[in-house]
Amino acid sequence: MLNQLKKTIENTDSLSGKVFDISIQILIAASVISFSVSTLPNLSTADKSILKYLDHLLVTIFIIEYVLRLIVADKKIAYIFSFFGLIDLLSILPTILMLGLDFRALRALRFLRLVRILKLARYSKAMMRLKFALLGIKEELILFLILTVILIYFSAIGIYYFENPVQPEIFKSVFHSLWWAVATLTTVGYGDIYPITVGGKLFTFLILMIGLGIVAIPAGLFASALTKPEK
Repeated sequence: MLNQLKKTIENTDSLSGKVFDISIQILIAASVISFSVSTLPNLSTADKSILKYLDHLLVTIFIIEYVLRLIVADKKIAYIFSFFGLIDLLSILPTILMLGLDFRALRALRFLRLVRILKLARYSKAMMRLKFALLGIKEELILFLILTVILIYFSAIGIYYFENPVQPEIFKSVFHSLWWAVATLTTVGYGDIYPITVGGKLFTFLILMIGLGIVAIPAGLFASALTKPEK
């Protein structure tokens, strides 16, 4: 029985496996659609109740799916901490935590339900290729992320020393300047937070030029990983 269950869940070439995969994909789509509908204004109490019960039903099915995948997994710990294992867990965790509870702090976790759409990546060859590409350059991406964090902090310090004397209400501290640093490295600034001193403007120009590289480097790494033949 366990072998048949494993064949159904892991073997997508079998008839039962295809039915199982298609059913889960339909349920994921239904979950995403119901979540989107629940954000509409002026929903009646009856509609909200229906959507709530539907979400609980879908989560129950996803919990069963998670347990079944855990049962048939050869390396259970490896599955739990794998990419799809974590996605499966995060997709059900918010609703489980919210059952019978009414804390605003927990309500903020509801956005995690959106990770359910990532479950579809398991059934897409293109998405799997993206996954393997990311895994292939994970060390480079980690190094790049560390350098980016250092650069953001350096940018916040620089703009603070240039602009704090003339705009103390905006650039109050290095921590207040961090948002400017993030926005400048990724876009062209945010709202009315911009430098007015000559030094601040020149520093901003330098950061903007570096920001172009911030976008280009990971894009190049990712493109290179995608062009490599699959092993």
